Amino acid sequence: MKNILITGVAGFIGSNLADSLLKKGGYNIIGIDNLSYGVKEQIPEGVNFQKIDVRSKDIYPFFENMDFVFHFAAKNCINDCQLDPMETSDINVTGTINVFEAARLHNIKKVIYAESSAIYEGASNFPTSESDEHPQSFYAVSKYATMFFAEAYYRHYGVNSTALRYFNVYGPRQDYRRSIPPLFSSLIINLLSGKQPTIYGNGQKRRDFIYVDDINEFHILCMEDDRTTGKVFNLGSGINYSVNDIFDIVADLTKSNILPKFLDDLPGEAFQNLADISEARKIGWIPKTDLKIGMKTSIEYIRKELETGKI
Repeated sequence: MKNILITGVAGFIGSNLADSLLKKGGYNIIGIDNLSYGVKEQIPEGVNFQKIDVRSKDIYPFFENMDFVFHFAAKNCINDCQLDPMETSDINVTGTINVFEAARLHNIKKVIYAESSAIYEGASNFPTSESDEHPQSFYAVSKYATMFFAEAYYRHYGVNSTALRYFNVYGPRQDYRRSIPPLFSSLIINLLSGKQPTIYGNGQKRRDFIYVDDINEFHILCMEDDRTTGKVFNLGSGINYSVNDIFDIVADLTKSNILPKFLDDLPGEAFQNLADISEARKIGWIPKTDLKIGMKTSIEYIRKELETGKI
């Protein structure tokens, strides 16, 4: 049995990873979340859940005897981060340092932590490699800062880590409770509810979407393959779509003829992103989920949430 600790376990990626590991078997899981963004009902049965803020030293005892730590807890809505850079730094940077300190004190084998494709906001080369770093927004800067602390914890204390730069991850449990929800959640919820969805800008922005199950396959590799240690990896599909493309697909799958309304663009967002995933491919990882297949699963999940009154 491997002992795994997941921060942000009540969130989108954290809860999906916990669910995947429990179904796979062979893992004891401790989950940490202060529930400020995550949802307790999303935490799978079988997780030893602890309601603690990732910035608190109260997390330290739960790192004892852990083999691997997955660190996902973060303030991650770009618009909210722009409005409060101090809290953004406190949660994303100080919280991450606290996780690494706990890992140091308990000799954790490796910390696998979330950076973000937002680090490429100012990039002009597409697809974008891990070395083309141009953070612009407060959120991106906070995530970029964690990389330097991770490197310092290895340099001075020998704490191993793997950094993951997720592109636009989608799938069941995607956070629709943000002040500005992710594109997929927003479109699906509104169209299934018979409401007009909002698109910020003209819909020509392009995004690289990756299904959460594909992400979880790489999470497993991070624990099993030493070639991932000390590295940074882009996790995307290597294909991007415009917002208008995504709207058309969702409208078709939900059989809706409602048209979107277009509002002024949001500040701090890149016009496009597209992952160069050659480094992840070298480790043997290949995205497998077709966009429409993953989208159908996402739609059915949200449809059930609406039917049961959870949304």
